[in-house]
Amino acid sequence: MSKVKSFAGGTHPPGNKEHSSGAAVVRLPAPEVVTVPLCQHLGAPSKPVVKPGDQVLKGSVIGEQNGFISLPTHSPVNGKVLRVENVPMPHMRSGPAVVIKTESEDGGEVYEPITDWEHADTSELVNRIREAGVCGMGGASFPTYVKLSPPEGVTIDTLIINGVECEPYLTADHRLMLERTQDLITGMNILASVLGVTDPVIGIEVNKPDAIKLLQEKGVKVVSLRVQYPQGAEKQLISAVTGRVVPAGGLPLNVGVVVQNVGTCVAVAEAVCSGMPSIRRITTVSGLGVNKPGNFDVCVGTPVSVLIEAAGGYQGEVKRLVSGGPMMGIAMFTDAAPVTKGTSGILALSPGEVRDVEEGPCIRCGKCVDVCPLNLVPCTIATASEFGKWEDAEKAGALNCMACGTCSYVCPAGRYLVQHIKRAQSEIRALAREREA
Repeated sequence: MSKVKSFAGGTHPPGNKEHSSGAAVVRLPAPEVVTVPLCQHLGAPSKPVVKPGDQVLKGSVIGEQNGFISLPTHSPVNGKVLRVENVPMPHMRSGPAVVIKTESEDGGEVYEPITDWEHADTSELVNRIREAGVCGMGGASFPTYVKLSPPEGVTIDTLIINGVECEPYLTADHRLMLERTQDLITGMNILASVLGVTDPVIGIEVNKPDAIKLLQEKGVKVVSLRVQYPQGAEKQLISAVTGRVVPAGGLPLNVGVVVQNVGTCVAVAEAVCSGMPSIRRITTVSGLGVNKPGNFDVCVGTPVSVLIEAAGGYQGEVKRLVSGGPMMGIAMFTDAAPVTKGTSGILALSPGEVRDVEEGPCIRCGKCVDVCPLNLVPCTIATASEFGKWEDAEKAGALNCMACGTCSYVCPAGRYLVQHIKRAQSEIRALAREREA
C-alpha cells in the first residue's frame, strides 16, 4: 500500500459505518407509484414534456434539458403519468416532479450502445453522457457533461475518482466499489479518454481496505488516504492526492484536475456501453432508528418510506430523519419525499445519535479555525452574520465556505456556525442581485 495521504484541517467524527458496510446491495423493485423529480441535478430543473394520461416507457425522456447547467430526466418505469406537480423533496422544501403509476420495469427505451467507445469521437461520448442525464452521484449532483467540457485553452492532466465516502454512516460507495468493480473501471476509463488523461487515480480512505486491495489487484492506481472529514470534498481531495491548491473562488479545472464520484463512473459506463439513462442509484439506509440498516439499489422516484420498510422499518424513537450524511445532510420533514440521483443515504437517527445543544456565546477558543479545511475564521464570519454585517462577512470569506460542518462539530459553545454562515451567504448574494438589477 502506498503512503497514506491527507489534507490540512478537518476532523474525525465517529464513522458508524459498521451498521451497513457488510450489507450487500439489495435491488428493490419499483414501487406502485414513482414520483420522479425534475430537479435532481444542480442547475435549472428539467422542463416537463409529458402530461397526465400519457403513457411512458422506461428510459424515455419526461423532462427536457432546460439550459446549459441542466439535464434531461427519464422515466424509471413503464407506466402512465398521473400528475405533474410540486412535491416534498429530500434536498429542498418542495420541487416539481412527474408522478407515474408503474406498470412494469421490463424492456423500455434505451439509447444505442457505444460498444467501441475507445474509438468513438469525444463529442459523441460527452453528448451520450449528457442525454443520459448523468450527474455527480456523490451528493452535489453537478451535470457530468459540463465537467467534461472545459473552456478552450484549459488543459486537464489529472482525473481523480472519488471513492472516499467520508461522511459517517454512508457505505453505498464502498459496496459499489466491491460489487460493481468492472463497471467502475470502465466508466473511469471512458472519462479519462474524454479528458485525454492517461493515468487516472482513485482516492480511497484506509477504512475500506478491501476496496483498496480489490482495485489494486485490477490494476487501478489507488491513493490511500487517512480517515479525515471532509476529505471527499473536491478541493480537499485534490490537495490530498496531488498537493495542488484550488484558489479561493476557483474550480478544480484551474489546477488541471477533474474529480468524479465512483457512482458517477458506473452511471457513465451504463450510459455509454448499455445505452441506459441514469434512473437508478445505490443508497445507504442506516442509523439506530431502523431495524436492519443496509444498502439498496432503487429507481429514482422511490419514496423514502419504501427504503425505510426495506430496512426493517422504524424502531424506537426517531429523533431526526436525514437525507445524506449527518455532517452535510438535510433534515427531512417527511418520508414521503422521493429518492433522487443525489440521494447517497437516508439516516433514521435515534435520540442518542443526535446532539441537540443550546447555543452559547463564542469563547474565542479558535477550534473552528484549526479544523476549517478552507483556512477561514468561521467564528468571525458567524459573528458578522449575527449582527447583519454582510460586508464584513463577505470580506472574511463567507462565500468560500462549503458548509462542511467541521466548525460546528468541534465548537465547545455549541455555536450554530454553519447556519449563521449560510444566512450570510444568502444575504450577500441577494444584495449582489439587487445591485445588478
